[in-house]
Parts: sequence; C-alpha cells; structure tokens
Amino acid sequence: MNRNAIAGFFATLQAANPMPVTELEYTSVFELLTAVLLSAQATDVGVNKATRRLYPVANTPQAILDLGLDGLESYIKTIGLYHSKAKHLLQTCQMLVQLHDSQVPRTREALEALPGVGRKTANVVLNVAFGEPTMAVDTHIFRLGNRTGLAPGKTPLDVEKGLLKRIPPEYRVDAHHWLILHGRYVCQARKPLCWQCGVAQFCDFQPKTVAAAG
Repeated sequence: MNRNAIAGFFATLQAANPMPVTELEYTSVFELLTAVLLSAQATDVGVNKATRRLYPVANTPQAILDLGLDGLESYIKTIGLYHSKAKHLLQTCQMLVQLHDSQVPRTREALEALPGVGRKTANVVLNVAFGEPTMAVDTHIFRLGNRTGLAPGKTPLDVEKGLLKRIPPEYRVDAHHWLILHGRYVCQARKPLCWQCGVAQFCDFQPKTVAAAG
C-alpha cells in the first residue's frame, strides 16, 4: 500500500467509527490491565463474562490478593489457561502493591516487568488507558499488516514497527482499535469479506473475495 492508499484506508475507518473503543469491559486502569492479561488466547466475550463476576467482588490489587489462588481461579476458570493466568495475576498484584502503591505504572519498562504482561499487553494499556500511540499486534493486526500490504512483516514486532512508521500521525492513537475490529469482523482469517469491506479499494489483497451465490 502506498502513502495515499494508507491515508484513504484510515480516513475511511475513522469516518465509519470516529471513536473506537476496546470491547473489553473495565472501569479502571487496573481492571483494564487484568482483562488484557486474561485475554491472551481467549476472546473478549469470554473474558468479559468472567470479569463481570470477578470485578464486583475484587477489582483492586489487594482485593485480588485476598482471594488467593483458589478463590481467583473460581472466577476465571471459564477462560483458557486460567491456572497460569491466575498465578501471573496474583504475582502482578503483589508487585503493584509492593512497588507501585497499587497503581498501574505508565511506562513500558515497568509494565513489561509485571508477570504475564508482555509487549502486546503493555501496548494495549499504554494505548487504551494512557492514550499513547502504541500498536498492540495481535493475530488480527498481524494478519492485516501482511494481507493488506499495510505493514508486511515476519514477526509481530516487525509489523508493529512498520505500522508505527507508515500510519499517518493523526490516526495512530485509534489505529489499534480500528485494525482489531476490522480483522475480527471483516478481514477474517479464513475468508476476508471483501465484498462488504469499506476499505477494499485501498488494500493490496488479490483476488478480492466475492459473496457466495444464492
């Protein structure tokens, strides 16, 4: 995709969804961090179902610690990899209490030092909670970066760097949301829905898919 196509691509996404938001449910930065940590290899829908039960009971680092491992697992056991995620979340809560006065830190270095928080999770928190123009490359964004020609790369980090370099500055804060939603609902893994895609004219993917007959 050339510069003009990229500008048109994001202008169209912005016009269709001027204020995109994450589909994870949260009311505080800590709830967001928890939800993103739990969302690895799980759907936002599944995480939301679990956190709707968890957050009314425990939505601070100390409250999560007070639940203990068995207590925490009882709320999140419907989420994949819940046992390791519960351990990581408890370790993260311990660090937040001891090192950060129970507050979620605002730097990448401090976030990535938390158990279970990798670069992608840190990018989500920095972007969604603190408004930084970061790019959390999940499977959807990795696919879009390569399929559309927007930012081809062999690794998530390659795609992340490519996107941050090629997306015009005015779109960078919201681009993460637009791309995830587009990959989730339109540019799907098995078969992109090109015939109903608002940005198909800007995309390098060929041949475009067509609707099934009948």
